[in-house]
Order: sequence, then C-alpha cells, then structure tokens
Amino acid sequence: MHADLRSFLRDLERRGELVRVRTEVDPNQEITVIQHRVIAAGGPALLFERVKGSAFRVVSNLFGTPRRVAMACGAPPAELGQQLARIGHHLMPPSLKGLWRARRDLRRLSAARMRTVRRGPILEHSIEPPDLMKLPVLTCWPEDGGPFFTLPLVHTTDPYTGQGNLGIYRMQRFDAASTGMHWQIEKGGGFHFHTAARSGRPLSVSVILGGPPALTLAAVAPLPEGVDERLLAAYLTGRPLDVIRRTVTGHRIPAAAEFVLEGQVFPGDRRMEGPFGDHFGHYSAAAEYPVLRVQRILARAGAIYPATVVGKPVQEDYYIGEALQEITLPLLRMIKPAVMDLWAYPETGFHPLAVLSVRQRYPQEALKFTLGLLGEGQLSLTKVMIAVDPEVNVRDFRAVSAALWRHLPVEGVHLLAPTAQDTLDFTGPAMNTGSRLILLATRTAAGTLRKTAPPEPPAAGELHPGVRAAGACGPAFLVVQVKDGFSDFTSLCETLRHHETAGRYLFHVVVSADVPVDDPMLLLWGWFTRFDPASDLHPAGRRIQGNRLLLDFPIAIDARWKKGYPRPVAFDPAVARRVDEKWKSYGIPNKTSI
Repeated sequence: MHADLRSFLRDLERRGELVRVRTEVDPNQEITVIQHRVIAAGGPALLFERVKGSAFRVVSNLFGTPRRVAMACGAPPAELGQQLARIGHHLMPPSLKGLWRARRDLRRLSAARMRTVRRGPILEHSIEPPDLMKLPVLTCWPEDGGPFFTLPLVHTTDPYTGQGNLGIYRMQRFDAASTGMHWQIEKGGGFHFHTAARSGRPLSVSVILGGPPALTLAAVAPLPEGVDERLLAAYLTGRPLDVIRRTVTGHRIPAAAEFVLEGQVFPGDRRMEGPFGDHFGHYSAAAEYPVLRVQRILARAGAIYPATVVGKPVQEDYYIGEALQEITLPLLRMIKPAVMDLWAYPETGFHPLAVLSVRQRYPQEALKFTLGLLGEGQLSLTKVMIAVDPEVNVRDFRAVSAALWRHLPVEGVHLLAPTAQDTLDFTGPAMNTGSRLILLATRTAAGTLRKTAPPEPPAAGELHPGVRAAGACGPAFLVVQVKDGFSDFTSLCETLRHHETAGRYLFHVVVSADVPVDDPMLLLWGWFTRFDPASDLHPAGRRIQGNRLLLDFPIAIDARWKKGYPRPVAFDPAVARRVDEKWKSYGIPNKTSI
C-alpha cells in the first residue's frame, strides 16, 4: 500500500519497473516522444532526473501497464470491485450475520476516510513568490497552445454543502501565476464553480501534484456526484488519507503531496485556452475557459513533478480506465441486477462507444436499461451504446458484431438528437452538442433474424476506384478505407449497397487513409472518434412505421476525417530525430528501443 509517490517509485524500482533517465531532456515534446515509444513496448515508468529549464525532476508512465495500475490500486482491480460488491450484498439488508460475514472486507472499507494531521512533507517548502515557470510543465504536441499540467488533481468544495470533489482537468500555464481551468460539462469542479459564480463569489482551488498513486486513479473514477473521490483513494490505499487543513482555502490537502497550488477562480475571469492534442488522438479546439489565479505554491523537499501524455491509443488513460471499470462494474451489477456487464471501449476514448449485456424479462426492456445508463453521470456522454444478450462478451467487439448480425432488427436502431456531447468530441454541430445512437441486439426483442454470415469481404479493387483497402469487423460491419482526397461518398454508398457481397453487411464503415482496417485498436479509434450519428448515418432507405422513423440496412457510416475537423496529433519530425539520436543515452532497456 503506497502512502505517497516516493514509496510507489521505490517499489517500482525494486521490481524493475522504473528507469532513471539521467540525460537532460526537454519538456517541450521530447518527453512525449520518449513516453510514446516506451508505452508502445510495454516499458517501464520513467524518472527524468535532468529536465531542461527546471530544477525539479519529472516522472511519467506511472500507469503504463495493467501491472503498475494494479500495484497503484493495492490489489487486482477486479478483486477490489468484487470486495465492494460483497460488502453490499452482506449488508443489504443490515444484519449481525451479514456484518460477521463481511468482517474481513469491512476492515479495508473502514480505512476509507481522511485523517487530519498537523504537519506533513508538503509543508517543507514553498515557492515564494509563486512562480509556475519554475515547474517542468510539458508541451506535448507541436500545435499545442502552450505547456499544460497533464496530471493535476484539482480539489474544490461545494460552496454550500462543503462536499469535496477531486478531478483531473487540463490546465494550460499562461504565465508565472495563472493557468486555464478546463472544466468540461459533467465535471464536479465545474459544477462547484457555477454554484459559486451564481452568487458572485470566487471558488477556492487546490491543485495537487503527486501524492498516493491511488489518488490519481480516484480522481478519474466515475463516481456519483457528491461522493468525494479522496475516500475511494483511501479505500484503494487501505489506510486513511492523511490531510492537512488549510486556513487560507478551507481545504484539506494530502500531507504527502509533491506540490500543491492554491488559488482562486473568479466569476467572469476567462481566457482562450488551447488548442491541445487530447486523448481522442486529435487536437481539440481553442475555447474560452475560466482562469485559475495561483496565490501559493507548496512543495516537499526534492519534489517530483508527475506527468503523462495523451494521444492515439494506447496511452496511460487506457489502462487506468480499464482498471476503474473493473472496480465499479460489480457495484453496477448490484444496483441494476439485470445488467450483466458493461464496457466502455478505451480504444475509442471511452465515451464514443459502450456495450452492455442485459437479461431481459419482457420485450424492449433492454431499451429501458440503455436509456437509464445514458442518464448516469459520465455515461450520459456516451455516443454509441449497444445492448446484447448476457452470453455475449461485451469486451470483444467481434463478438458484439456477431450479436448485431444475428439479432439487430431495423426497429432496434434508435437515433437521439440533439443531445449533450463530450466537450472533446469534435463531430457534432457545435461544442458540447451531438447525438446518440442506440443499437438493441437482444434475442428476446427480435429472435434470430440472420443465421448465415456474409462471406469474406471483397477485395478493394472490386468495390470502387476510390477504395484503398477493405476488411470485415465481424459479420455486421464491412470496413472500407478510402484513398487520400476521396470525395465521391454518395457513389461509393450506392456501389456498396448493390454489390453482391458488400450489400449483405448491415453496416458499411468508411474510414480515411490513416485508419488501418487490419489494426483492431486503431480501427475503432478512427471509426468512433470521427462520426456523429445524426449527420453521418446514410441508410439504404428511410420510412415511417407507426410513430417511428426506421433506417433500412445497409447503413453507411461516414467515419472519414472531414473538413473542419481538428487534425490528428503527430510528432514534430525534428524532435523524433533528436530522440532517435539520443536513445542509447537514456538508458532505457533494449526491449523498449523501438
């Protein structure tokens, strides 16, 4: 159980999971290239001991493998989730017998609290006057609007209830004493700020950098609104979280944090922030966001700056998101017993695609559960949600495709528009606005519609002059990669519909030349990050039946990169060459020298 970042690093180094890089590195993109190469090879966490322009060290790739995430959790994530579910089962309804049966699990749960202490390492030093320019803040991509904090744990409290929230929000460094505060929709810190702003009051903010690794995991957990993420961190750590009460903010900050930035966000104080490469693998648009005015910087002796980088999958958020789903799924099953499993696909950035398996007791019950989940917290931003039968492996998209092939009727296609959308999703008509696609492929709703799957997909040359490659993603989806500069989408749709083999697929997914049809991970990334259901579904026909608009198969999905979309991220070639030249000096094991 790791009470702070230092103990985690010692444990990683002892297990051969950490490399100290003693060559000087540049926080401007060089660390990004290094980490991308290391994480792609399943390599170690990286402690950069000499960082250009700063006296502080940088650690990154802490959570770059499932093994390290489990170490940060203190136990396998699925085991922790089952433990929470057992407690719930034993205590509902409460009884002495239930308490006795849950006694071992309750010992860990009893640690899920905060313990106020008078002193701690975070009070050892301060940066006076506060100067953010002294911190080794990363610039990750060539077209980023500037350096930004990539792992800030932003703590706020509700101005009326005092309920705490901890979240990770992008913070662009503007100058020595101010940053942006990228509060997207559905973020707890943003809700607190809106509450304060309505009464004309500033909101105090404490930004934690470092501390127990479980604190980072908890900050991104999809907990219900009003549940303090720090309690989850204490549960994962298996011990109370030591905190120090600060009179200047009223906040309780982790005693073992590496840095804490204290300041305020004022109503009406906004500034353009971005653009930035983000976890969807594209540059998100610049926009106005609130400004954090930093008033104090606390630091422990020899403070280490934690960082991560984002981009196309796989990155650290991939493994963190997998673990958090494993922890929370057993609780979801307990609350909604008919929901057997639920999986948001990390390949797509989580929000674009989720699949649930559900046990139906009457026709269309799956729709009830799907709509219910689409009204829950972060799940409310899901763009495509698919419902299948309990025996289907929701984490295997080819198995999901087979379920769609067998059981999806035209009546099972539901399009909702307009809806709120993930702020980083750029496919809708405006920021935070988009649409939803629901696909219901359960046996009780439709029976078995199709038994014989389509034959192997036709060769690209058989389809259309603009097609570069073709492949199948299970029996429901024919995927077609078009050439650079391709524009004749309507003609392609007609050709595919009337082709003897292609026309038998339920969906024709058209992707750009940079999306490989033979790479399952990058295919899902390029497909689900680049289409809006309301504007990019092109069915063979539309008809009214009763009070429903039905879309006839095959349905073409225009998942190409389109004019007006932000560009996908890419390394600066000069920086990549510099990393190549310096690679041996980094001292990273040969197995990750790619």
